[in-house]
Amino acid sequence: MTEWTLIQPESGPQGQDRLRKLTHVLYALYALAWLTFGSAAIVAIIINYVKREDVRGTLYETHFNWQICAFWICVGVSIVAVPLMLVWVGFVLLWALGILALYRIIKGWLYLNDGCAIGLPSEVSM
Repeated sequence: MTEWTLIQPESGPQGQDRLRKLTHVLYALYALAWLTFGSAAIVAIIINYVKREDVRGTLYETHFNWQICAFWICVGVSIVAVPLMLVWVGFVLLWALGILALYRIIKGWLYLNDGCAIGLPSEVSM
């Protein structure tokens, strides 16, 4: 009988570099979602959930949490805003949501570029 051993590919400096590059790619996908009507964000959120265990205990975990939270905020506000477009309030909500999404992408990407954790102070004190 074959005995399987799990290899942690994300440990060590090379693994940390891969996680950093992946997190950059995810921010790029979220930014690209503006041009792909959200489909790139769907790809990004799937990758966020699939790779979530690999980033546990690293500063990249805070970025994954930041991205996941931003995605679900956008989905929730969009669900409320689209029907409200009939009374024009939805357009204002979607505009504000666009500004919030852009802010979260830019802030997260800048923090990642500086090698800093992001999120609530209780999350960042790793």
